[in-house]
Amino acid sequence: MNLTRPLIACTAALLMVSSASLASEIYKYTDENGNVHYGDVPSGNPTEERLDIGYNRSDNAAIRGRVEARQERQANGRKAAEEREKAKQTAAEEAAAAEQKQQKCEESRARLQTYLSARKLYREDANGERVYLDDAGRDEARQRAEEAITEYCGS
Repeated sequence: MNLTRPLIACTAALLMVSSASLASEIYKYTDENGNVHYGDVPSGNPTEERLDIGYNRSDNAAIRGRVEARQERQANGRKAAEEREKAKQTAAEEAAAAEQKQQKCEESRARLQTYLSARKLYREDANGERVYLDDAGRDEARQRAEEAITEYCGS
């Protein structure tokens, strides 16, 4: 009774090994109509040939490593794309701010030029009527225009 267990285990192992070797036998033959057929049992056809097909077991750890590496590369690619997009957006915002500053600079210079060449300066009150500035008001308006030029033009 003690010998039956090892005998059963050896028989099972032998069957597993023999079935694995049988599973790798593939036969190929061409019928009378010229069609190619493949099978795992011999057909007896005279054109039949046995194909030696081998296989290697997949290394699950290696596959998992490749999948993780690809996922990491994809994540890094997405992160780099997001950073590039953010840099583009920042550059566009900086360009818009610089353009706006340049426009304000030109407006401030034109306003100062108007202030310097005009004989009389005025502002409109709440009713839309002109209120002319005296000498102190003109000097103050010119001073504000010069400060705006300094702020927006840098000179």
